Amino acid sequence: MSRRGLLTGGAAAVGGALVGAASATAVTASSTDPQPAADPAPADYGSQTVPFHGARQAGIDTPPQAFASFLGLTLKPGTDRKALGRMLRLLTDDVARLTQGRPALGDTEADLALTPARLTVTFGFGPGLYTAAGLPPAVTTLPKFGIDRLEPRWTGGDLLLQICADDPTTVAHAQRMLIKDARPFGAIRWVQRGFRRGRGVEADGATHRNLMGQLDGTVNPKPDNPAVWNGNATTMVLRRIRMEIETWDKLSRTDKELVTGRRLDSGAPLTGKHEHDEPDFTAVDPTGLPVMPDFSHVTRAHVSDERMRILRRPYSYDGEPDAEGVPDSGLIFAAFQADVVTQFLPIQQRLAEQDLMNQWITPIGSAVFAIPPGCGEGGWIGDQLLA
Repeated sequence: MSRRGLLTGGAAAVGGALVGAASATAVTASSTDPQPAADPAPADYGSQTVPFHGARQAGIDTPPQAFASFLGLTLKPGTDRKALGRMLRLLTDDVARLTQGRPALGDTEADLALTPARLTVTFGFGPGLYTAAGLPPAVTTLPKFGIDRLEPRWTGGDLLLQICADDPTTVAHAQRMLIKDARPFGAIRWVQRGFRRGRGVEADGATHRNLMGQLDGTVNPKPDNPAVWNGNATTMVLRRIRMEIETWDKLSRTDKELVTGRRLDSGAPLTGKHEHDEPDFTAVDPTGLPVMPDFSHVTRAHVSDERMRILRRPYSYDGEPDAEGVPDSGLIFAAFQADVVTQFLPIQQRLAEQDLMNQWITPIGSAVFAIPPGCGEGGWIGDQLLA
């Protein structure tokens, strides 16, 4: 048969055979057989946006997105107040566009900007930025705790850009655009990428489960709590905490729950049944020992005064294992509070003193940033401070 015949008559013959086979199958099939259910329409997560302009910056009381990149920069020598203003105007303009699904100015991959996926970018000012601006710092570095093994490559920073979205491509594109903006003014000090459960995998607002299997962030203040805000500003502590997964895996489930003070499956305190039950620190077991051990993480981190709580917004990280297969996993712990000294420090000091969890976690990075207010249309982040 010629090629033309194959493509015309031959194809028709094959098509007829297929139709006949389909007809025969249809005759033998029962008309009462259940039909497969149609797949539900996918949620339109990609087009969702979070407003950028406002009295407060987004990305703090915003329900956490699935992916995050924390970008820390060191200002170049000679960067003064005027240069900071130019940089922040440029960054603000591009962020205002990208978060609403519009390309940044000069965006060479504009199509990547059309899926905002709840993109937010939160600006943080480190002590060095205030020094460059000729202003007294609004925050200072944390004291070194006995459990700290801080590495310079994860510590400090003059400017923070916290980039979060429900799509990793959106995060990567925004990061690339903002690095281009900041390149004339500063150098990359560190980039820390984190993740949570994918959007739609579990209910929005579910507590993050970290890579040690624990629910992390159960006792959070409500986003509008005065404990979080100082007017429309706040502060952020960012800690990179390595998890010693290899030795943690050797513990029994009971031992893990005693260390944590919560049940691994539900997140309930050892004295309760549900995640958000209040722990009873007076309860004792039949032998007279506290049900909630004094050394458990929950006991050491507990804050009874609502005004002293911190808003935790953690992300997991998972780097490449070493040649022996030992994982490089942990938590990027982001905490927001009105005042670092009166809120974060007392909690961290109690944890450093007697938290048994310290045997399986090691802080290897630390930075503190002031989070300035948001801005209105035509304004820019930091205009109230630097204009």
